[in-house]
Amino acid sequence: MASEYTTSEYIKHHLTNATMCSTDNGIAFNKACSDAGFWAWHVDTLAWSIGLGLLFLIIFRSVASKATTGVPGKMQAFVELVVEFVDDNVKSTFHGRSALIAPLALTIFVWVLLMNLMDLVPVDLIPWVSGLIGQAAFGMDPHDVYNKAVPTTDLNLTFALATGVFILILFYSIKMKGIGGFMKELTMQPFGHPAFIPINFILETVTLLARPLSLALRLFGNLYASELIFILIATIGYFQLPLHFMWAVFHILVLPLQAFIFMMLTIVYLSLACEEH
Repeated sequence: MASEYTTSEYIKHHLTNATMCSTDNGIAFNKACSDAGFWAWHVDTLAWSIGLGLLFLIIFRSVASKATTGVPGKMQAFVELVVEFVDDNVKSTFHGRSALIAPLALTIFVWVLLMNLMDLVPVDLIPWVSGLIGQAAFGMDPHDVYNKAVPTTDLNLTFALATGVFILILFYSIKMKGIGGFMKELTMQPFGHPAFIPINFILETVTLLARPLSLALRLFGNLYASELIFILIATIGYFQLPLHFMWAVFHILVLPLQAFIFMMLTIVYLSLACEEH
């Protein structure tokens, strides 16, 4: 597929999201949405993330409904291993009391991991299949059909996940400390004198906002760089297979690690939100 484009066109095509927007002439897609701004929807990111989320729910629900107390099957053993792994990390890191944290941590870890694992799919496969479908079903030029299959390479998705965590941070901060306690935390730390309230507020606000930013940018940056390297390797022609294999083997460790870091930072931030100072 790389031979059909120049190198720059090939990279740009594979890093472009399938976009949908509303215009004066009705629903439009891709290039027609170049000026849509905030109201452009990345339909490939939405489809893959929602689909993988449903896959997670279906698999874990199916295993839970068929679970036995005897010798577990391979899938049940694997799911139990994942659940125990997440539960141990929550117990050792989260120092408050909440029935939400463990299920939240499990959801984040598995969902982000599934989205990250899409990075191991050959970079040309999904765009090529999408191009064939677009041409056969809708008469589109395959060059104008886009499909980014790794949702975590989309900054919109990682910021959406981080925003959800940020809302929970605010919720638990206010729930555990009350509005007055939360405001006191923002205005009377790290310097406990009233004269330093403006400085304290600026410092604490920056610290608070840095938490979702670190979550979103760390996950996005690592996965975007990884996908870009896969795409660059695909441009070198017939010698790409050994490099693809080596980079994919390396990512068998990196992709779960990024999901684990996102989960652990979420637990840590929520634990900090529940602490009294």
